[in-house]
Amino acid sequence: MAEQGDSTSAIAIGPRIAASGGFTALYREGMGLIEEVAAYLDEDGREDSRFLPREAAFLYATESMRLTTRLMQIASWLLLQRAVNEGEISRENARAEKEKVKFSATPSERGGPGYDLLPQMLRDFIDKGDRLFDRVMQLDQLERGALPDQPIGQANGIADQFSRLQAAFKRAD
Repeated sequence: MAEQGDSTSAIAIGPRIAASGGFTALYREGMGLIEEVAAYLDEDGREDSRFLPREAAFLYATESMRLTTRLMQIASWLLLQRAVNEGEISRENARAEKEKVKFSATPSERGGPGYDLLPQMLRDFIDKGDRLFDRVMQLDQLERGALPDQPIGQANGIADQFSRLQAAFKRAD
Protein backbone atom coordinates (compact mmCIF):
# COMPACT_ATOMS: atom_id res chain seq x y z
CA MET A 1 0.00 0.00 0.00
CA ALA A 2 1.35 3.46 -0.86
CA GLU A 3 2.46 5.71 1.94
CA GLN A 4 0.76 9.06 2.30
CA GLY A 5 2.60 11.58 0.15
CA ASP A 6 3.89 8.85 -2.17
CA SER A 7 3.54 9.82 -5.82
CA THR A 8 2.40 6.33 -6.79
CA SER A 9 -1.05 6.48 -8.36
CA ALA A 10 -3.79 3.94 -7.89
CA ILE A 11 -4.19 1.24 -10.46
CA ALA A 12 -7.40 1.57 -12.46
CA ILE A 13 -9.11 -1.79 -12.23
CA GLY A 14 -11.90 -1.09 -14.75
CA PRO A 15 -9.71 -1.20 -17.86
CA ARG A 16 -8.10 -4.42 -16.60
CA ILE A 17 -11.51 -6.03 -16.20
CA ALA A 18 -12.51 -4.84 -19.66
CA ALA A 19 -9.36 -6.47 -21.06
CA SER A 20 -9.80 -9.74 -19.17
CA GLY A 21 -11.04 -13.16 -20.18
CA GLY A 22 -14.44 -12.09 -18.88
CA PHE A 23 -14.62 -9.65 -21.74
CA THR A 24 -13.81 -12.40 -24.22
CA ALA A 25 -16.76 -14.44 -22.94
CA LEU A 26 -19.02 -11.37 -23.07
CA TYR A 27 -17.86 -10.64 -26.61
CA ARG A 28 -18.62 -14.19 -27.76
CA GLU A 29 -21.99 -14.14 -26.04
CA GLY A 30 -22.92 -10.78 -27.55
CA MET A 31 -21.88 -11.65 -31.08
CA GLY A 32 -23.56 -15.04 -30.76
CA LEU A 33 -26.81 -13.41 -29.65
CA ILE A 34 -26.66 -11.01 -32.59
CA GLU A 35 -26.31 -13.94 -35.00
CA GLU A 36 -29.14 -15.88 -33.33
CA VAL A 37 -31.50 -12.90 -33.41
CA ALA A 38 -30.68 -12.12 -37.04
CA ALA A 39 -31.33 -15.74 -38.06
CA TYR A 40 -34.58 -15.83 -36.09
CA LEU A 41 -35.91 -12.56 -37.51
CA ASP A 42 -35.01 -13.60 -41.07
CA GLU A 43 -36.53 -17.06 -40.81
CA ASP A 44 -38.81 -18.34 -38.03
CA GLY A 45 -39.64 -14.89 -36.71
CA ARG A 46 -40.83 -13.74 -40.10
CA GLU A 47 -43.14 -16.74 -40.26
CA ASP A 48 -44.30 -16.28 -36.65
CA SER A 49 -45.19 -12.63 -37.25
CA ARG A 50 -47.53 -13.44 -40.15
CA PHE A 51 -50.07 -15.06 -37.85
CA LEU A 52 -50.22 -12.34 -35.20
CA PRO A 53 -53.30 -10.16 -34.67
CA ARG A 54 -52.88 -6.59 -35.95
CA GLU A 55 -52.01 -5.03 -32.57
CA ALA A 56 -49.45 -7.74 -31.80
CA ALA A 57 -48.01 -7.53 -35.33
CA PHE A 58 -47.36 -3.81 -34.83
CA LEU A 59 -45.76 -4.52 -31.46
CA TYR A 60 -43.67 -7.28 -33.05
CA ALA A 61 -42.31 -4.81 -35.59
CA THR A 62 -41.60 -2.25 -32.87
CA GLU A 63 -39.93 -4.69 -30.46
CA SER A 64 -37.85 -6.40 -33.16
CA MET A 65 -36.61 -2.98 -34.33
CA ARG A 66 -35.73 -1.98 -30.76
CA LEU A 67 -33.93 -5.27 -30.25
CA THR A 68 -31.87 -5.04 -33.43
CA THR A 69 -31.00 -1.41 -32.72
CA ARG A 70 -29.90 -2.28 -29.18
CA LEU A 71 -27.85 -5.24 -30.40
CA MET A 72 -26.09 -3.13 -33.05
CA GLN A 73 -25.21 -0.58 -30.37
CA ILE A 74 -23.83 -3.38 -28.21
CA ALA A 75 -21.89 -4.78 -31.18
CA SER A 76 -20.30 -1.36 -31.78
CA TRP A 77 -19.24 -1.15 -28.14
CA LEU A 78 -17.90 -4.71 -28.12
CA LEU A 79 -15.93 -4.20 -31.34
CA LEU A 80 -14.39 -0.98 -30.05
CA GLN A 81 -13.45 -2.60 -26.74
CA ARG A 82 -11.94 -5.58 -28.53
CA ALA A 83 -9.88 -3.20 -30.71
CA VAL A 84 -8.55 -1.54 -27.52
CA ASN A 85 -7.80 -4.89 -25.92
CA GLU A 86 -5.88 -6.00 -29.00
CA GLY A 87 -3.95 -2.72 -29.21
CA GLU A 88 -5.49 -1.67 -32.52
CA ILE A 89 -6.70 1.69 -31.17
CA SER A 90 -6.00 3.69 -28.05
CA ARG A 91 -8.39 3.81 -25.12
CA GLU A 92 -8.87 7.54 -25.75
CA ASN A 93 -9.81 6.99 -29.40
CA ALA A 94 -12.22 4.26 -28.38
CA ARG A 95 -13.86 6.55 -25.81
CA ALA A 96 -14.33 9.22 -28.47
CA GLU A 97 -15.93 6.66 -30.78
CA LYS A 98 -18.07 5.23 -27.97
CA GLU A 99 -19.45 8.71 -27.32
CA LYS A 100 -20.89 8.65 -30.84
CA VAL A 101 -22.86 5.48 -30.03
CA LYS A 102 -25.74 6.55 -27.85
CA PHE A 103 -27.40 3.58 -26.22
CA SER A 104 -31.17 3.66 -26.34
CA ALA A 105 -32.81 3.40 -22.97
CA THR A 106 -34.27 0.12 -21.83
CA PRO A 107 -38.00 0.47 -21.29
CA SER A 108 -38.72 0.54 -17.57
CA GLU A 109 -41.41 -2.08 -18.09
CA ARG A 110 -41.97 -4.65 -20.74
CA GLY A 111 -45.42 -5.72 -21.67
CA GLY A 112 -48.58 -3.92 -22.48
CA PRO A 113 -51.36 -4.77 -24.87
CA GLY A 114 -50.34 -7.54 -27.23
CA TYR A 115 -46.98 -8.30 -25.59
CA ASP A 116 -48.14 -11.70 -24.38
CA LEU A 117 -49.12 -12.53 -27.96
CA LEU A 118 -45.57 -12.02 -29.23
CA PRO A 119 -43.73 -15.25 -30.02
CA GLN A 120 -41.96 -16.63 -26.96
CA MET A 121 -38.68 -16.77 -28.88
CA LEU A 122 -38.79 -13.01 -29.52
CA ARG A 123 -39.60 -12.30 -25.88
CA ASP A 124 -36.69 -14.54 -24.82
CA PHE A 125 -34.35 -12.66 -27.17
CA ILE A 126 -35.58 -9.33 -25.78
CA ASP A 127 -34.83 -10.53 -22.23
CA LYS A 128 -31.37 -11.79 -23.24
CA GLY A 129 -30.67 -8.50 -25.01
CA ASP A 130 -31.68 -6.51 -21.94
CA ARG A 131 -29.42 -8.60 -19.67
CA LEU A 132 -26.52 -8.31 -22.10
CA PHE A 133 -27.06 -4.56 -22.32
CA ASP A 134 -26.95 -4.25 -18.52
CA ARG A 135 -23.66 -6.16 -18.39
CA VAL A 136 -22.12 -4.06 -21.15
CA MET A 137 -23.21 -0.85 -19.39
CA GLN A 138 -21.64 -2.05 -16.12
CA LEU A 139 -18.40 -2.87 -17.90
CA ASP A 140 -18.45 0.47 -19.71
CA GLN A 141 -18.87 2.33 -16.42
CA LEU A 142 -16.03 0.33 -14.86
CA GLU A 143 -13.81 0.97 -17.86
CA ARG A 144 -14.47 4.69 -17.43
CA GLY A 145 -13.57 4.45 -13.75
CA ALA A 146 -17.09 4.81 -12.36
CA LEU A 147 -19.05 2.44 -10.18
CA PRO A 148 -21.90 0.74 -12.02
CA ASP A 149 -25.37 1.99 -11.15
CA GLN A 150 -27.27 -0.29 -8.84
CA PRO A 151 -31.02 -0.27 -9.41
CA ILE A 152 -32.97 0.13 -6.19
CA GLY A 153 -33.81 -3.23 -4.68
CA GLN A 154 -31.59 -5.14 -7.13
CA ALA A 155 -28.32 -6.79 -6.17
CA ASN A 156 -25.28 -5.80 -8.18
CA GLY A 157 -22.26 -7.89 -7.30
CA ILE A 158 -19.70 -5.61 -8.96
CA ALA A 159 -20.98 -2.40 -7.39
CA ASP A 160 -21.31 -4.15 -4.03
CA GLN A 161 -17.72 -5.40 -4.16
CA PHE A 162 -16.39 -1.97 -5.15
CA SER A 163 -18.36 -0.35 -2.34
CA ARG A 164 -16.81 -2.81 0.12
CA LEU A 165 -13.32 -2.14 -1.24
CA GLN A 166 -13.83 1.60 -0.97
CA ALA A 167 -15.08 1.29 2.58
CA ALA A 168 -12.11 -0.89 3.53
CA PHE A 169 -9.58 1.53 2.06
CA LYS A 170 -11.24 4.52 3.73
CA ARG A 171 -10.85 2.76 7.10
CA ALA A 172 -7.19 2.03 6.35
CA ASP A 173 -6.35 5.74 5.87
